[in-house]
Amino acid sequence: MITSTPVGDWTWELTADDGEIRPVRAVHIAVAIWNELAKRNLAVPESKARILARSGAKLREIRLDASGLRLGPAPLAPGSDLTEAVAQAEALDGDFVLTFRIECPGWWLEPGGDHRAEKLFSIQAEVWGGDLLVVTLETYSDAWLTMDTRDREQPGVYAANAPRLAAALEGISALLGGAPTPGDENRYAAPSATGFKDLRNEGPAYVDAWGTFEGLDRASLLNARIPRSEDEYESYTEHPVRYFTIQREGRTLGFIWASADDAAAGYVPRTAAGEDAFDVGAAWLLRLREAYSQGLSPLAALSWVAQNPPHPGNGQVVEDTPQDAPSLDALEDFSGRY
Repeated sequence: MITSTPVGDWTWELTADDGEIRPVRAVHIAVAIWNELAKRNLAVPESKARILARSGAKLREIRLDASGLRLGPAPLAPGSDLTEAVAQAEALDGDFVLTFRIECPGWWLEPGGDHRAEKLFSIQAEVWGGDLLVVTLETYSDAWLTMDTRDREQPGVYAANAPRLAAALEGISALLGGAPTPGDENRYAAPSATGFKDLRNEGPAYVDAWGTFEGLDRASLLNARIPRSEDEYESYTEHPVRYFTIQREGRTLGFIWASADDAAAGYVPRTAAGEDAFDVGAAWLLRLREAYSQGLSPLAALSWVAQNPPHPGNGQVVEDTPQDAPSLDALEDFSGRY
C-alpha cells in the first residue's frame, strides 16, 4: 500500500566539526543520498525538490522559497535549476534555517510485476544555525514490511524489497559516517536501523491501520484544496459502488464513484500518482457539487460528471460505462495498492 503520511523514517545528525555547514553542503549530501536510492531504483532521475530558507529568529519569515526544482540525471550541473537555487541560498547572510527536500519517485517490486509511486521516499536536509545538519529519510510504502498496512502477510513483496531498503540504509550510513536513528513506531510500522521490525508476532499498533487512517488523511488533503461546503453528497457508503477511472496522459490519477443504493458519491485518489492525484481530485469533487446542486441522484451525477468533465488538464474519464466495485473499501484498497 502507498500512504499519504510516512510509513517510517530514519534520521542522521551531522555537526560542524570541520567548519560551518553551508547550504551547498546540505544539498550535496541530499543529492548523494538520492543517488544511493537511485542505485536500487528506489529513486528515479525525475524528482522534484524545494529549497526553503527561513529567518532563524522568526521561522515564519521566508527568505528564500525555490520550489518545483527538477532533478535530472545531473542535478548539480552548472546552470541547472538546483544549482541556481543553491547559489541564491549561499548568498543569504545572517542567521537562517535552511530546508532542502526531495520527493523521490521510485519502483517497488512484486512477484507479478514492478510498480511506480511518485513519492516512494522523501529526503530532507535541514541546517540549523550553520552548525547542525539533520538528514531525514521517509518512506510512503509498506513494501518493506512482512505484513502490509492492512495486516496481510506479504512474503513475496517483502523478500523482493526489504533487502533493497536495507542496502540503501547501509549505503547512506556509510556516506554519513554513522547508523541512523530509526523513527518511533507509528500507526503503520516500527522502523529499525536496517528497515523495519517484524510485527507478525506482537502485531501492529493498530488493526488495519491503512483502512482506519488513510481515508481520513486523503480527505484532509482533498478538502484543503476546495472551499468548505455542506451541500454535497455523503462521502462514505457501505453499499456497492460504480466508478469511472480518471487518467491524464495515460496515467491513472483516481476514480470518481457513486453508491448504487444511497446518497453517497465522491473521488478516490490513486496515492501512487502523488500530488497530481489530489490536485485533479479537487476539480472532480467540485464537479460533483455542481451535480448535487442540480438535485441529481448519485448515479445520475456520476453519468453527468463523466459527460461534463472539468478542464482537460484535470484528466479524462477512460471508460464508456461505469465499472462495478463490491464496496467503497474495495475501490480504495485498489487505489492504494497500484
